[in-house]
Amino acid sequence: MTFKVLLTDYEFADLRYEEEVFQESGLDIEFIKAQCKTEEEVMEQAQEADAILNQYAPISRRVIESLHQTKIISRYGVGVNTIDLDAAKEKGITVANVPDYGMEEVSNHALALLLSWARKVTLLNNEVKKGNWDFKSGVPINRFDQQTVGVLGFGRIPRRFIEKVKPLGFQVAAYDPFVTEKEMAAAGVQKMELDEIIRTADYLSVHVPLVKDTFHLINEERLQQMKRNAVIINTARGPIIDEKALADALEKGIIAGAALDVTEEEPVSLHSPLLKMDQVLITPHSAWYSEEAMIELRQKAAKNIVQVLSGDRTPYSLT
Repeated sequence: MTFKVLLTDYEFADLRYEEEVFQESGLDIEFIKAQCKTEEEVMEQAQEADAILNQYAPISRRVIESLHQTKIISRYGVGVNTIDLDAAKEKGITVANVPDYGMEEVSNHALALLLSWARKVTLLNNEVKKGNWDFKSGVPINRFDQQTVGVLGFGRIPRRFIEKVKPLGFQVAAYDPFVTEKEMAAAGVQKMELDEIIRTADYLSVHVPLVKDTFHLINEERLQQMKRNAVIINTARGPIIDEKALADALEKGIIAGAALDVTEEEPVSLHSPLLKMDQVLITPHSAWYSEEAMIELRQKAAKNIVQVLSGDRTPYSLT
């Protein structure tokens, strides 16, 4: 039996890692590569697909309800906001991700953004290049042990981030409604409720998934509650922060700064006011990346498909 595997879209130079996994599986797999942008394009390509490998193309309820024989949708990455999980579950389709491929990379990137802000590295570098050799251009800088890093989320990546932050001397608190105070205490972390951590944090690092309840979790009201010196770090998903409200808060000095690896619109619009603000650091959704992580991601996403088509259950199943 020949299985048809549709790759909805991709941005890799080649697909050798996926092809190697499929070739070594022992299954007869026809690998169909597409570059779908819309629901209609996915629906057209996926009619006979036994499996779907997805990067950014929308796998909405409408798309899922049009599928006839698809057994699994595997997504490159941790987040599955491109896929309607409820619709897939109702249809009996397995949805799988790769939740553990970039733990080191994303936690390292969040740490790099934190340290760049805490020591004003980027700001001071830019001032020196303008001819301003003066430490006062970075005032104020405070000792780490006098500051609190608030972490939204307590999954794999934020826990690893916390493990790297704590030895530097920062006070650490976390918010996660699904994790007990006892469990956080065992990791040396103070559990706080959302509004409390919003008010307390000098640096607020976002690590929650993008779901209905976290869309614009950081909004105008919550930004108003933050410290004037507070900095938001986001390596999760852009829409968790109301970007318009963030730009307004930064412009008015309601908070001190932001360090973003993700934005509501990607790539970020060249007209975004955030690009004109010295107090904002932006990287191009690159926190996940290292050569090793990219290979692991692609291999595991393909292995999800092989396992399900072979009649097994992938350990990364979400439905």
